[in-house]
Amino acid sequence: MGFALHFSDLLPYWPVFLEGAWLTLKMTGVAVVVGVSAGTLVAFAKRGRRKWLSKACSVYIDAVRNTPFLVQLFLLYFGLASLGIHMPTFAAAVLAMIINIAAYAAEIIRAGLEAVPRGQIEAAECLGLSRWRIGWHVMLQPSIEKVYPALTSQFLLMMQASAMASQISAEELTAIANTVQSDTFRSLETYIVVACLYLALSLLVKLLAWGLGEYFFRRRRVIRRAAAQAGKKQPGAAAADASVIGVSKRRTT
Repeated sequence: MGFALHFSDLLPYWPVFLEGAWLTLKMTGVAVVVGVSAGTLVAFAKRGRRKWLSKACSVYIDAVRNTPFLVQLFLLYFGLASLGIHMPTFAAAVLAMIINIAAYAAEIIRAGLEAVPRGQIEAAECLGLSRWRIGWHVMLQPSIEKVYPALTSQFLLMMQASAMASQISAEELTAIANTVQSDTFRSLETYIVVACLYLALSLLVKLLAWGLGEYFFRRRRVIRRAAAQAGKKQPGAAAADASVIGVSKRRTT
C-alpha cells in the first residue's frame, strides 16, 4: 500500500495558517519587548543594596526557571479564573510569556553586568556621572552587547514555547494546525507546513535581531571596519617591509 503526501487539501487553509503565524509573531514581539525591559529592572534590583528586594528577585527567578512554562501558563490562566479574574486567551498567554522571559533575561543581563570591570564604574564615579548615566552608558549598554547572542537564543526559544498557548485555546500557529488536521485528516502534511512556518519565523526573528544589533551596537561596525582596513593594508605593509629589508641588505654588502 503506497503513501503519498497531498498538500492540495491544505490550500484553502493558507489564510488561516498566515493568521496563526502572525499571532505567534505578535505574541513573541510583545513578550520580548516587555519581558526584556522587566528583566533588566530585575537584574539591577538583584544586584542592588536592598537585601529584601534582591532576595525577592532571586525567589522569582528560581521559581520561574525551575518550573515548566506550561504549568506557569495553567496557573496564570486557570488560577486567575478561579479567583474571578477572567482574561482573554491572548492576554493570558502573553502575560505568561512575559513572566517567563523576564526571569531568563534577568539572569542573562545580570551575568553581563557582572562582567563589567569595576574600574570602569569607579572611573565614571570619579568623573561625576550620575547613577542613571553610569547604569545606562557604563554598565547596561556594554553588558547587553556582550550577552546579546544569548538573548537572541532566548527570543527564539520563547517563540517556540508559544506553541503551548494552544492548550488554553489561543489561536496561534499550533492551535490552527490542530484545527486544520482535524478538518482535513492530513496530520503529516499539516505539521510539515507548520514546521516550515516556524522555521521561517525563526529566520525572520534572527534577521530582525541581527539588524537591531547592527543598529544599536555601533562599536561592532567600527571594530569590523577597522579589522577590514587592517587586512587590506597588511599585504602592502608586508611588501614595504620586504623592500626595506632588501635595501638594508644591499647597503651591508
